[in-house]
Order: sequence, then structure tokens, then C-alpha cells
Amino acid sequence: MADTAVQRAAALPRKVIDKGLLYLGSIRVWETLYALPFAYMGMVLAADGWPGWSAFIWITAAMAGARTLGMSANRLIHRKEDIANPRTAGRHLPGGLMKPREVLAIVAVSAGVFFFAASQLNILALILAPMAGAYIILYSFTKYQTWGCHFFLGWALGIAPSAAWLGVAGRLEPEPVLLSFAVAAWAAGFDIIYGCADFDFDREYGVHSIPSRFGIATALWVSRGLHLCSGIALLVGGLWLGLNGYYYIGWGLAMVLLTLENSMVRADNLASLHSPFFKYNSAISMVLLAFTVLAVTL
Repeated sequence: MADTAVQRAAALPRKVIDKGLLYLGSIRVWETLYALPFAYMGMVLAADGWPGWSAFIWITAAMAGARTLGMSANRLIHRKEDIANPRTAGRHLPGGLMKPREVLAIVAVSAGVFFFAASQLNILALILAPMAGAYIILYSFTKYQTWGCHFFLGWALGIAPSAAWLGVAGRLEPEPVLLSFAVAAWAAGFDIIYGCADFDFDREYGVHSIPSRFGIATALWVSRGLHLCSGIALLVGGLWLGLNGYYYIGWGLAMVLLTLENSMVRADNLASLHSPFFKYNSAISMVLLAFTVLAVTL
């Protein structure tokens, strides 16, 4: 019996690690890189440089908490559709790898992390945190109500730079709102493209999206228009903030990547949605962050 107890104790750390990896996989933690670099851009621009470790840590924690809250709530709310959709049937909840109560626990913990991190930044961040959390969860219900759900998602991610700016400065100003618009248009455009992959299922099951409402060809043109608006907003934002040439180098590289990714998708061929290059379009936000940091510090 003693040997059995020792073996169980030795196996415990491995089980904890496996469970942690399972939870991280269920919320696709790597997709945090979509919005986190934009939050850091708002942070650096608000501070006109490095804001200090405290602001950096709590903004990172708030972003991780908010993003996990939104993703885990989305998994719970859409678990029935995920079971019926062949593309998502293998996810953790539909596949039986996790139980609804486990995902609900993640929702509660991530909300707690988000609110506590906001409280460590400033009082305005704490006051606005519940509204931001409610909006992030609200997005998941819009797919049942309107084809404009992509724009709700866009603004859920677009909050990031304005929220980080507010976390540093303690007030909201017009400049980060323009950056938030750029992020919202960027994210909504990509969400429309991803929605094309579920075109048949969405029409059959009654899930609302621009592709299912207007067709894939029209949806792709809407996405390109949104990405054009995003690029223009990022350019105007750099001019408004008086950033130097480094920012425009990053902007140019990001626009090349954005244009290349849009050109890969055609209404008669959606195969590129499964290519590694297209899956990691978060490189766009990381490029913008890197050159924004250079523009502010050099």
C-alpha cells in the first residue's frame, strides 16, 4: 500500500500538468496573441515608453483573464452547435474531454482574475471591467440573433488598446479609440473569413453570419473592405500620434501580410483557411507592436 501511495503521489504532478494543458488547449490560449500585442501598443503609447512592471503585469493579467472569460463562455454557450458541426465536434466539450462544470469553473476563475487585475490598475478600470466582461460574453449570443455578430466580436477584441491605455493613464482619450476601431475592423474582417468555413452548417442550423446571409463571395469583399479601413485607421493613428518612421515600416510590413492573407482566400477555394500561414495572422499584430516600440523608444 505504501508503494501504491508513493506511485500516486509521484504521478500527481504529471496529472496536474496534463490537466492544465488540457484547459489551455480548450480555450486556445495561443490565440491571445491576436489582441495582446494591440493592448501592449496602447500601453506603450499611453506611457510614451515603458510603463513600469506593475502596469505591464496587471494589463497582461487583465487581458488573459478577459480573453479566457470570453472563450470559455463561448465554448459553454455554443456546445450544442459544436457537437452538431463536424468542424468543431472534436473540441474538448463535444468530445467529452472536459465537463461543462469544468468550463464553468474556468469562466469563474478568469472573471475573478480579470476584475482583480483591473482593480490593481486604477479605479476607472475597475468600474468599467464588469461592462467589458458582460460585452465579451454577449458576443456569443449574437450568432443567434444577427449576421452582424462579426462586428460584436471585432469590438470585443478592439477594446484591448483603449483598455490598456486607460489602465496606464487612468482616462480614455480619442487616440486609442481610433486604434480600437482599427483592431475591431481587423478582427471582424478575419472572423468573416473564418465564418466562410461554416457556410453550409450555418445555413442549415440557423447560425447567423455574413457568409450565410449574403454568400461567400460578398462576405470576402466585406472582409477586404474592413481590412482596408483597418489599415487606413492605423496609418492615420500613427500620423495623429506623431510617430516616427519606424512605425510606418511596421505598418507597411503588416499591410503586406494582410494583403497576402486576403489574396489567399477565394470564394471557390477556401483551402488556405487550413494553412499554417493563415492560422497565424497574429504575426500582423506582433509586427505592429515591435515597430511601435521602436518608434516610441528610438
